Amino acid sequence: MNAHTLIGQTPNEAGTWSIAIHGGAGGNVADWGEQKKETRQRGMDVALNTGRKMLADGASALDVVEVVISILEDDAAFNAGRGAVVNHLGKAELDASIMNGTDLRCGAVAGVTTVKNPVSLARHVMEKTSHILLVSDGAESFARDCKVDQVRPEYFLGFHKRGHHRLDKLPHGLDSKEQHFGTVGCVARDQRGHLAAGTSTGGTRKKLAGRVGDSPLIGAGTYADNRYAAISGTGIGEEYIRHAAAYDVIAQMRYGSKSLEDAVSEMIDHRLPKQSGGMIAVGKDGSIVMRHNTPSMTCGAASSDGRFEIRFDVPHSDNR
Repeated sequence: MNAHTLIGQTPNEAGTWSIAIHGGAGGNVADWGEQKKETRQRGMDVALNTGRKMLADGASALDVVEVVISILEDDAAFNAGRGAVVNHLGKAELDASIMNGTDLRCGAVAGVTTVKNPVSLARHVMEKTSHILLVSDGAESFARDCKVDQVRPEYFLGFHKRGHHRLDKLPHGLDSKEQHFGTVGCVARDQRGHLAAGTSTGGTRKKLAGRVGDSPLIGAGTYADNRYAAISGTGIGEEYIRHAAAYDVIAQMRYGSKSLEDAVSEMIDHRLPKQSGGMIAVGKDGSIVMRHNTPSMTCGAASSDGRFEIRFDVPHSDNR
């Protein structure tokens, strides 16, 4: 339905970089109040500016993805980390994953309840174990061993910084009948041509305890391979799992010789059901694609050619 593409950079072109982030798909920006728009705009601006500066200064794509997602996890306006929605028992269970396109290393955690920044714990899983996914009590124990920041579960159930109730209670300031998938994600290409991707979420509102969606599942909500692209999805996790959405985009490029834009478009426009979510991607050439089949998607992109934008949707007329 909606796409952005930036073409013309090659993996060996020194000094070029690109980044895309998302703060969830679903709902309709036309129905949002000014407070919601301003809060999400501000959070996205801080995250994207941080990623842009890090990449311009020569940081690795992997470091950028972790830092940017951590910023969004700390912002109660998004359904990840502090702003996570709650399950049917009233508890926040958090999931996240991260992947390094250089060597296909990846790490993930699911069902954690005290980890302040799940994406950072996912990176510890990737770098300090021979595993990929740790869940629940095992992930919590590993977090203590790694001395990552942990908080009381009430941290995810509390108040906004200014003392107001969190914006996600119905959720994120929306009417309870409106769909909203507030998962956050980041994909990046650094100056050395390396790619990385990450995704973090509180899951779906009123989910069953123990439910795990696509965000911590490599190949479903997250994938990165320097030879092709880095992908992060947001939406109805069961559909992304069912369609192996993130890896399918890579497979279309690898086996079908499709462009990144065509592969993402095929997934979002034709394979995933309508109203199921969106996807951001950065190609090995620095191209950026952001696409969704929901009324809106909070997303942003920046690159070394001066591009910087934050949007709540990506209209047909702006494809490039």
